[in-house]
Amino acid sequence: MTIALRYAAYSDVGCLREGNEDSGYAGQHLLAVADGMGGYAGGEVASSIAISSISRLDAEDHPADQMAEALQQAVEQANASLSRRIMEEPRLENMGTTLTAMLWSGPRVALIHIGDSRAYLLRGSRFEQITHDHTLVQTLVDEGKITEEEVATHPQRSLILRALDGKSPVDPDISISEAKVGDRYLLCSDGLSGVVSKKTIHETLATEPDLRSAAKKLIDLAIRGGGPDNITAVIADVIETDADREGPTRAAQVVGAADQRRDMMEQGQDSPARRAQELRSNGGDTAEMDPVVDDPAYAGAPAPNGPPAGGAYGAPYEEQPYGEYEEPPAPRRPRGGRNEPEQQTRRWWPMIVGFLVVVGIIGGAGYYFGRQYVDSQYFIAPSESGQNVAIYRGIDTDIAGFNLSEQVEDSGLALESLSEAEQRSIENNIPASDLQDAQQRVEALRESTAPEGEQGTETEEGSG
Repeated sequence: MTIALRYAAYSDVGCLREGNEDSGYAGQHLLAVADGMGGYAGGEVASSIAISSISRLDAEDHPADQMAEALQQAVEQANASLSRRIMEEPRLENMGTTLTAMLWSGPRVALIHIGDSRAYLLRGSRFEQITHDHTLVQTLVDEGKITEEEVATHPQRSLILRALDGKSPVDPDISISEAKVGDRYLLCSDGLSGVVSKKTIHETLATEPDLRSAAKKLIDLAIRGGGPDNITAVIADVIETDADREGPTRAAQVVGAADQRRDMMEQGQDSPARRAQELRSNGGDTAEMDPVVDDPAYAGAPAPNGPPAGGAYGAPYEEQPYGEYEEPPAPRRPRGGRNEPEQQTRRWWPMIVGFLVVVGIIGGAGYYFGRQYVDSQYFIAPSESGQNVAIYRGIDTDIAGFNLSEQVEDSGLALESLSEAEQRSIENNIPASDLQDAQQRVEALRESTAPEGEQGTETEEGSG
């Protein structure tokens, strides 16, 4: 019996995001989903690097006893590539990505997972999540501090404790299992699993026989649910090649940011397709400018010391002898003997002044709104003393030696009282929507450090 995969991969930007930072891959031996993060195009770069690094495993068969090691090495290479990219482009310092991937060798499956993208298995009537989220809320659920129902509304539900970021050591979960004919696997980003319930995902996978239709329906359900994030779904059916009429899928499928960036690389730096794409991306539907029409008074005027314009220097119609063109009249000088350059200067200076005024207004508005934006940003990081958890306002960066952030509150919560994963998250900064949100996140961290006996009766703070 020969086992193979039939698969489909789809990705959608969702309803609220400007770009797609998810990447997905499906091939004969490999399935993978990566959910990028970091802003400034960092998310799409991170997820694309992760998929590019790990997709090389799909090019060849791997012995069953070497699959786990091959996955681990590929993930470490991806993390090293992220590190090199950050060194080349410091603006990408905060980028990172989740990664969930499955490598196949016959019926043997190696699963590697880091972050909060998920893998599910539908086997007969049984449906289960086969990955474990590396998030703060999942840790709180595991410790019995909050319930599964509270996860969806918890203020720290998006806080990831483990990811590929090019700075932290790689610490993924790895497992080996046996696939069976008839199994259906789903890999997805949290843009799907965070919006569509597990029950609905189960029903869709169980009732849609065509996996392409199932993938599209799941993405459509996430969009109907508001589509607050990018949505990526990779679905694969395990088939027996001798008994299945349709047979396995042959061509690899790349979706999301990895597919977009691959297209740009294939087009090269100076190809017609690349230039056309740049014209489209510069905002505007017109790729060509209208031709410039010369002043009618000079149409057909001769060039100095040579043939007439439109004549032997590339006339679109018939070449005409120089003698058939009349010498244009000499330009008249303005009254008062003022020469032409002086007249042009007087004509241009109001435009120059107007331009400088507009630039000044735009610069002032940019500074004002930029200052407003910076002052509305909050994040959690080590205090100025380096001992405690503190809340900062602004952006953690310097411009020309000027620090764009300031510490507004030292929580008194000692960093050493937190777990290593939480300490890493604090050191990498935890963003917050406002001061209240930052304070709630600090209190959640403080609650996670309290002994069981001091927890007291659970309040509804986590579900606010």
